[in-house]
Amino acid sequence: MTIDTLAVHAGEAPDLNAGAVAAPISLSTTFERAEDGSLPHGHLYSRYSNPNRDALEACVRALEGGACGMAFASGMAAIAAVLESLAPGDHVVVASDAYYGTATILTGHFERWGLEHTFVDFTDSDAVAASMRPNTVLLWGESPTNPMLKVVDVERVAAIAHAGGALLGIDNTFATPVLQRPFALGADIVMHSATKYLGGHSDVMAGVLVFKEAAGMAERVRTVQMRFGGVASPFDCWLVMRGIKTLPLRVRAQSESALAIARRLEAHPRVERVHYPGLASHPGHDIAVRQMERFGGMLSVQVRGDAADAIAVAARLKLFIRATSLGGVHSLAEHRASVEPPGSSTPGNLLRLSIGLEHPDDLIADLEQALGGERPGGKEGG
Repeated sequence: MTIDTLAVHAGEAPDLNAGAVAAPISLSTTFERAEDGSLPHGHLYSRYSNPNRDALEACVRALEGGACGMAFASGMAAIAAVLESLAPGDHVVVASDAYYGTATILTGHFERWGLEHTFVDFTDSDAVAASMRPNTVLLWGESPTNPMLKVVDVERVAAIAHAGGALLGIDNTFATPVLQRPFALGADIVMHSATKYLGGHSDVMAGVLVFKEAAGMAERVRTVQMRFGGVASPFDCWLVMRGIKTLPLRVRAQSESALAIARRLEAHPRVERVHYPGLASHPGHDIAVRQMERFGGMLSVQVRGDAADAIAVAARLKLFIRATSLGGVHSLAEHRASVEPPGSSTPGNLLRLSIGLEHPDDLIADLEQALGGERPGGKEGG
């Protein structure tokens, strides 16, 4: 089936009690055993499994075309579960511009625990190959990246990982399964912050993992999920499932709007640079054309000037909401360097834009009026 049909039907089964079209929310934490002590409905305790979580896990497994899906309380909980499944002394190669939270838990927690890591630019395949060690078990990256929208040649990095006996995990949050299928490109693990595009309405926090194979690391991560208990709640799973039903429609519309906005901003005299893989000027454009259906609803803009100029532009926005997150129906703008830790490589004059479902003409008008204004105190923002 197409992704559009899967988004509506995957993971759902008829409600045998009332025949409800919308799946019920099962809030129970515990489940009745049969007289012989067996579990006729397959559930024991909600930390282990729950009908709503089972449905979401089956849904994302189908969307990504994997063998095993898992739902967590957040994207960070999902990433942490992968790392917790490894052993002290194992080595992980991580994209140098991966989500900063990943770097934070590696250096702040797993490094003390004995997990070795190397940060490397995943767009440089020679550097990735050079970072491999005999004890390398996992490569972890994302494409497009946050917030610089770099594009990784997933197929090439997967070949490097497999040649060294390692697995490749790809954070597919920005692209979603609608635009990019990492398993078809050789990846072994796909991760999503379901808080973003999968949920799609800025009202739920969750994370998901999908594994290409159900054995090996997937079994270890499932054990971590069960024992550590960082699982998504039944209501959160229900909300993500509801969001997924419109995922293909939303993502395609957001992608079309983002491309139109990127093209307009690229020609704006007050803009230094636009980071969007759909632009021919983007360094990873050719790879994006090859491995993505469209180019996503995220773009970053470097305003001419410094951090104060970028912040002033954000302050003048009327339709864009100044907020941290992405992938919802509302368009958001964020001065990204302000929320990242000291030492971040994000340029101070960069604004990250998450394009929602408003009409692109209205969003363009808002950006143009914000770019054309003055900084507080009367100084022009150029």
